[in-house]
Amino acid sequence: MSLIEVKNLSKSYGPIQAVRDVSFSVDRGEVVGFLGPNGAGKSTTMKMIAGHVRADTGTAAIAGFNVADQSVAAKHHLGYSPEGAPAYGEMTVREFLRFAADLRGLADPAESVRQTLSLCRLEEVAAQTVDTLSKGYRMRVGFAQAVIHDPEVLILDEPTDGLDPNQKFEVRRILKEMAARKAVIISTHILEEIGELCTRVIVIAKGEVRCDESRDKFLARGPDLNAVFRKLTA
Repeated sequence: MSLIEVKNLSKSYGPIQAVRDVSFSVDRGEVVGFLGPNGAGKSTTMKMIAGHVRADTGTAAIAGFNVADQSVAAKHHLGYSPEGAPAYGEMTVREFLRFAADLRGLADPAESVRQTLSLCRLEEVAAQTVDTLSKGYRMRVGFAQAVIHDPEVLILDEPTDGLDPNQKFEVRRILKEMAARKAVIISTHILEEIGELCTRVIVIAKGEVRCDESRDKFLARGPDLNAVFRKLTA
């Protein structure tokens, strides 16, 4: 059984069909790069898988649990960081992660916070309020809340968007440490992350899957990945 199962997902907003009959699965140990231009349907698809948006048709399952009908059980196995990594700005980093740990009902929330601060290298800013942090640290805090319960599935929407090279390196380092034990979907428009992080590539455009193949097969399409991407999403 795949940890993520997506079957024929579709979603419309009035006359606009954002997602059209999307299907794929993700196994443990896979890091899927979910690529597409702005408005392609990436975020909507990820929100449906995470249970934040209800699909018009089709199903999504996390660790065998249907997201629509068994949402609590599904989310127990899921870590989700939406685009922009929203958090409560007036809380310190430690307070926010403790809040996330308490919401998850973790057996030892203080220890979970300690481990997550260490994993994400947030100890030096743990006492700062979130709204005083740089964008890179705020993104890392959003990522930290997604992994605090050590979920089997991670869905990360643009986790390195706008970060400087050092900050991108840190996020990639954390993901590489975790990848073998989890099923991961990373939405991105940064093509260099395919070679750095991903084992597989899914390209979506106009709400439809245009490509679903291994990283190596995708990279073999040609040396100019931007040209490859433009052709697939035209």
